[in-house]
Amino acid sequence: MNNKEAQARIKINKLLEQAGWRFEDSEAGKANISLEPGVNLAEAGEDFENIAKGYIDYLLLDKDGRPLVVLEAKKEAIEPLSAKEQARNYARNVGARFVILSNGNLHYFWDTKHGNPDTIARFPTQESITQFESYTPNAEELASTEVDENYIISSQMPGFDNDPSFRDDALRSEFLRANNLKQMRPYQVEAIKALQQAALEGNSRFLFEMATGTGKTLTSAAVIKLFLKSGNARRVLFLVDRIELEDQSYKAFRQYLGKDYTCVIYKDARDSWQQCR
Repeated sequence: MNNKEAQARIKINKLLEQAGWRFEDSEAGKANISLEPGVNLAEAGEDFENIAKGYIDYLLLDKDGRPLVVLEAKKEAIEPLSAKEQARNYARNVGARFVILSNGNLHYFWDTKHGNPDTIARFPTQESITQFESYTPNAEELASTEVDENYIISSQMPGFDNDPSFRDDALRSEFLRANNLKQMRPYQVEAIKALQQAALEGNSRFLFEMATGTGKTLTSAAVIKLFLKSGNARRVLFLVDRIELEDQSYKAFRQYLGKDYTCVIYKDARDSWQQCR
């Protein structure tokens, strides 16, 4: 018996249960995990890498019992991405759109209709995947959205451009300062336009490198608004690596986008974070 194979199965089973997936009917609901047809766990034992039909797969079902996710399990010593193409074929055969690749320690989630597998720290819930299932990127809408130096101001103060003080070149700076409005700088606008063009060319990952003091948070706010407003995201997660940045970013996003979208700090809103944008 291969202990690493057993350990991988134990870890995967635990991760599934933590995410609300069920092998058997319970008070929480009907079973929503099905093993690959024709594979008998008792006969397979721990050696799920060497079964005649391939290693044991988990088929995760939606609320109606239809195939939703194919989970390909590899033993701990094997890179999960090695099963990518096999998982794609299996998902296609059973009509599942999503794939999880895992060896118990390293996990990938993959929407086979869009992009490539992304690393994940925990398994997604049935609800979160069902919400994601209805999401279809629209690069044309994202790229055609007009973005200029007043893109954030329009969220802070709708109708700002009708104010006489804004329309007067001599009074505009004081008007912006008095109302705490943030006008984007030309290079920030160009960065957003570069993202729009990259999306139109089929890219789904974007990287901005910006020095201290060049307005990373303001640029991020513009990107967030762009994706939410164009329907290319339903919710955005913004990560920080220090407590000081947490408070700073939270206040900035509320200032820039608070009239249009709700922002919360996850650790303070674990039970209600889905109400935010």
